[in-house]
Amino acid sequence: MRQNTVDILTPAQLPEAARLLAAGQIVAVPTPRWYMLCVRAADPAATSTVFRVKQRRVTKPLMLLIKSRATAAALFDLSGDARLLAGQLWPGDLALRLPWKPDAQPIAAVGSPALVGCPAGLLGQLITLAGEPLAAAACSISTPAASDADRPALTAGQVADFERTSKAGIAAVVDDGICPQSHHMTIVDCPAGAEARLRRKGTVHPRALEAALAPAGGQHVG
Repeated sequence: MRQNTVDILTPAQLPEAARLLAAGQIVAVPTPRWYMLCVRAADPAATSTVFRVKQRRVTKPLMLLIKSRATAAALFDLSGDARLLAGQLWPGDLALRLPWKPDAQPIAAVGSPALVGCPAGLLGQLITLAGEPLAAAACSISTPAASDADRPALTAGQVADFERTSKAGIAAVVDDGICPQSHHMTIVDCPAGAEARLRRKGTVHPRALEAALAPAGGQHVG
């Protein structure tokens, strides 16, 4: 990993960001909430670097980012509720905790069950260009190592500041301005063969979850 220099890319330069990811580098990408540190999920050296620079416990897995519902169906044992939620609310700000299929090879850095997102926007475009799942985490020090002053980066300049202090080896940041939202993603547990359960409230309204599940009877996601 390179040290101390972060290239600033425009959204039009996403193919360059994809090339850096393929080479094993870290790329910071904006979301509605904050900038995310992204690497190839299948690259153990790259994912290990993310854990190290964030001072993140390996028992707190990274998030797996995929490009489509078809990818989720190929890798994970999707319950009926999971299919409904993904079908209505992906791409978007919803993350599902999904069990791997018995014949799938789990990715250690994202754990089992895996926290899986299918993002929209630039990050979704980058996953498509990369041609494979990415592992990601907020551009910040993780708790409990984080101090009161540590906050996720909301601008490309703050990503560069994080690089200078952490020496993370971030190769590039895709600068798309300020990340405006103040809430986390919504997380829903989707165990195989069981009803979905809301794990963490976030940017997706609970009523949107209920509406997505309406074909299954409009059940409450508790």
